[in-house]
Amino acid sequence: MAIRDLIPWGRQQDRSEIVSGDQPSTHPFLALHREMNRVFDDVFRSMNLPAFGGASGSLSWPKLELSETDKEVRIAAELPGLDEKDVEVSVEEGVLTVRGEKKSETEDKERGYSERSYGRFERQIGLPAGVEQDKATATFNKGVLTITLPKSAEVIESTRRIPINAKS
Repeated sequence: MAIRDLIPWGRQQDRSEIVSGDQPSTHPFLALHREMNRVFDDVFRSMNLPAFGGASGSLSWPKLELSETDKEVRIAAELPGLDEKDVEVSVEEGVLTVRGEKKSETEDKERGYSERSYGRFERQIGLPAGVEQDKATATFNKGVLTITLPKSAEVIESTRRIPINAKS
């Protein structure tokens, strides 16, 4: 049995067979649907981007989580399967850049089917004013990169809470 036999449907097989169990339909809308899926798959494959509905679900990778307190900005990036040597972090003119490369672990001839993504990546995040870029720190633990950027003392002191008055 080939790996391709495990995939629920391929380009050659009509989805109506799977849903209804009947003979392949020649309905024009199903043919159009199949052809549009093929076109999008081919376009994304040629750009080395994941296809729609793929395992990644989105074109932006790595996935980020941002949090901000009165004293710091913290950014966490999920980078499964990577080591700290595969990732580069830099801050320049108020923009944090996370870039790196995820390399394939197997040769293409050994791979039967894969939904994993490989290649170079880069994410840029605009930082709020008052962040001390030169005091940024980064840690890497269990595939999660955490970047901490402290806020300057002037920004912390200049923050003023505005009271909200209720109308009667």
